[in-house]
Amino acid sequence: MSQYPEHPQLQNVVGLLRRLIATPSFSREEGATADIWEEWFKENGVAGVKRLHNNIYALADSFQPGKPLLMLNSHHDTVRPVASYTRDPFSPDIEEGRLYGLGSNDAGASGVALAATFLDLMNSRDLPVNLLVAITAAEEVMGEQGMRAFLPHLAEEGLTPDMVIVGEPTGMQPAVAERGLLVFDAVAKGKSGHAARNEGINAIYRAMEDITALRNFSPDRVSEVLGPIKVSVTMINAGTQHNVVPDHCTYVVDVRTTDAYSNEETVELLRQTVAYSELTPRSTRVHASVILATHPLVVAAGELELVPFVSPTTSDMALMHGIHSLKIGPGESSRSHGADEFIKVDELNEALHIYPKIISFLRP
Repeated sequence: MSQYPEHPQLQNVVGLLRRLIATPSFSREEGATADIWEEWFKENGVAGVKRLHNNIYALADSFQPGKPLLMLNSHHDTVRPVASYTRDPFSPDIEEGRLYGLGSNDAGASGVALAATFLDLMNSRDLPVNLLVAITAAEEVMGEQGMRAFLPHLAEEGLTPDMVIVGEPTGMQPAVAERGLLVFDAVAKGKSGHAARNEGINAIYRAMEDITALRNFSPDRVSEVLGPIKVSVTMINAGTQHNVVPDHCTYVVDVRTTDAYSNEETVELLRQTVAYSELTPRSTRVHASVILATHPLVVAAGELELVPFVSPTTSDMALMHGIHSLKIGPGESSRSHGADEFIKVDELNEALHIYPKIISFLRP
């Protein structure tokens, strides 16, 4: 049983979440749920609702120049349902205190709870921060019309956030860090020849030397929060037939980056590590994110005796490079992207109580 009484907004947000679950909103196809969000904000008295692509946002009317800007953010896109679902993923059924459906846990519950928090606080002029709510798109694919477009758009409007609460399922515990990601397509080149005569230069052997060097990669700086950079070779391919020395060997390198080096610095360090391979990053935009223990968001969470941790999963925090962000939300990450996803109504109710307390405890 929840330690919190039923929040006045609980039934409102449960109703909203059920509408969202019943409406498919796959990444890059979130137009229908964006319509629902836009309509819901207007129905609940938010006059200044704006839309960029499928991103819905609003600035609180109580905006006061000079105060830091806190963005309340979650996403409304979902992955596609896995084949092992035993329930209709778009049927928002409530059974034994669980609300089932695709996107209920990741991250519908966080979105509706943050939106309700915005409604409750948007007219308060006593808050230590200005509030901006943003329900964004394409998070699951880090798409070009999601946060990648939304933050530059905000900057054009003069609304760069100073800090962000990112709603994702964390058991309502504060995630203070995420690793970044680099994926490299690597090619080691040699010279073809006849295997029986030991001709040529074997590209596989060259790749093996470079893979060993990558496996032993150990730069000088280590993140105090995230630890060392992690490098893993995850795919490899070479050769055309058994008696031909291969002239090239391709492989894929998965690199989990930290705040000790920028992604761009990490690319150059890894290129210097190999002797024969060309390393081409697919992208450098997924950055590591770390918020210090002394930041007001972390301190405020500590006032509620919430326990900070390092998240193993990636979110839109990776695209908020240079903006202090804290990931926290109802539900459990282990339920995300799996069959028969659900959120407990008690978890949603808890979030409705905790989010406003974190904001009220802020001392920017």
